[in-house]
Amino acid sequence: MSGTFRNPNPKYEHLLPTSSAWKPTITAWLQEDIPSFDYGGYVVGENVNQATLYMKSDGVLSGVPFANEVYNQCNLKVEWLIEEGAFLQPSLTSSGKIEIAKVEGKVRDILVAERLSLNILCRLSGISTQSYITIKKARECGYKGIIAGTRKTTPGLRLLEKYAMLVGGIDAHRFDLSSMIMLKDNHIWSTGSITKAIENAKNVIGFSTKIEVEVQSEEEANEAIEAGADIIMLDNFSGEGLKIAANNLKSKWLNTNKKFYLECSGGLTLDNLDQFLCDEIDIYSTSSVHQGCKVVDFSLKINKQD
Repeated sequence: MSGTFRNPNPKYEHLLPTSSAWKPTITAWLQEDIPSFDYGGYVVGENVNQATLYMKSDGVLSGVPFANEVYNQCNLKVEWLIEEGAFLQPSLTSSGKIEIAKVEGKVRDILVAERLSLNILCRLSGISTQSYITIKKARECGYKGIIAGTRKTTPGLRLLEKYAMLVGGIDAHRFDLSSMIMLKDNHIWSTGSITKAIENAKNVIGFSTKIEVEVQSEEEANEAIEAGADIIMLDNFSGEGLKIAANNLKSKWLNTNKKFYLECSGGLTLDNLDQFLCDEIDIYSTSSVHQGCKVVDFSLKINKQD
């Protein structure tokens, strides 16, 4: 087998409740694929057989618990040969593929589970892979802070896509609007000022919820810090402008009682990340790790019987 285990120790599947809304979602996806008659299932009948799941392009294996639920709902047994989170390189093998799992059960049930399980694995492994290579590049550049995704996820797939970010080794950022208050330009314009927006937020959030403010200038950042924001998002700053602003802000508030994180967001990609990295920025967030990223190729083949 060709490949390396990036970090097989974290069991991110333990984040998923044993009873949760995501399981009925899998049921709905299966029903979407067969809303009436299963013609293909009729063709193959009730024969029991085993199928092999292959990874056919380089990447991080991700989405195992969701694929497991597909197989479980289709009355199939699965044995995983590779741990989730492993970075594999089928391109280095003579066959161009690596065995990932064995799936056993009625052939018609295997065929029902095939496409949905593959779609899940392809999509989530793609996100995990992009996340992995992004944080790997940041570390190679000497950056030790946080690389994060965003809330710009596919409607209905947020749980899965956020999960894939974690498997890939980055921070998933806030999960939803209830997880943290992020005051963006529309909040500020509607309220009248950064200070007023933060004041309104503090009236309801209590002690356990952070406030993040999106700013367009050092002046706005200083106002947000003075008003008590926990995180300052420097949005769409140029590479050199970002570094200057970050250094100025950290220096100005160094010996005060104001504690805050600086976040950079907007326009970050794998290609330009190194132009923005600096130690004064605590968090770099980018949607490039989960929007439009390349999928990892998988296939499921029923083993031929002698």
